Amino acid sequence: MPFSHHSHSGQFCSHGKNTLEEIVQGAIKRKMQILALTEHMPREQDDLYPEEIEALQTQDSLIQLFDAYFMEATRLQTAYASEIEIFIGVEVDWIRSSSMRWIHDLLESRRFDLFIGSIHHVHTIPIDYDRDMYVEARVRSGGTDQQLFEDYFDLQFEMLRALKPPVVGHFDLIRLKSDDPNADCLRWDAVRQKIARNLDYIVGYGGHLELSSAALRKGLSEPYPAKPICQMYLTKGGEFTISDDCHSVEQIGANYRQLLEFSEETGIESWNYLKRGPFSNDARSFNIQFSSIRVAEAKDHRFFKEAPPSVDLRRDVSASSS
Repeated sequence: MPFSHHSHSGQFCSHGKNTLEEIVQGAIKRKMQILALTEHMPREQDDLYPEEIEALQTQDSLIQLFDAYFMEATRLQTAYASEIEIFIGVEVDWIRSSSMRWIHDLLESRRFDLFIGSIHHVHTIPIDYDRDMYVEARVRSGGTDQQLFEDYFDLQFEMLRALKPPVVGHFDLIRLKSDDPNADCLRWDAVRQKIARNLDYIVGYGGHLELSSAALRKGLSEPYPAKPICQMYLTKGGEFTISDDCHSVEQIGANYRQLLEFSEETGIESWNYLKRGPFSNDARSFNIQFSSIRVAEAKDHRFFKEAPPSVDLRRDVSASSS
């Protein structure tokens, strides 16, 4: 059963490509059975990305754009109901403590099927946009990767406690622009302790880590999260879902075969996925729950036998952000 719980489009995301409907059609063509639409939440004026400023977008225009996204997602959910199960969600960005008000108001204003909790900023500076911004955030932390990693996972813990997101997006995204993105995050004792704390908290409230193939197309050797973190999470009883975090049609399901192989090598025996049912295991969702499929069973699906080739985002238009 192929699925993705994290996706974007160029219609509603400045660093993406293709319309939202083209993303849905692409997922159907690639034989996906479940697709969660999760465009980014609007952000405050001070938090616009460079390409948004260049396009003369504003805080208000991002709010209007998100309204248009929700309407279009609702239309597509109905229009393609016979071909694919579509869930309507949002990726929330925790930037500072005041993000809580924005996120709360957004989640209260609409009935989402799910939301993804993510960290893209540390000290209010984007850490995955480009190397210069990453270095600027690192200087604010004290000048070393270790210090920035510590601040990242502390901010993530703040987000986890405030929101308890059903899905935690790209858990170790902080690796991407670091000096050695393929190195083991657990090599620093202080970082290891913060990671363990965050994983314990996720398990405690019943959240899921997103096993994301996006890291592979961005040139990293392992998905988000990397193997040592996944193995630590497994010892705590943690559960995974999978996603491609696509920002264009060609990225739908990209590197999923490698994601499956990574799961087998790491000891991940099952993936969880959203489904509709008579009840919800999260009071914030209506009749939405997680079920699971064994990786060995998923492996036999024709999707994985016909999976699209590897994609390296370093040659892609949307390389600048997650």
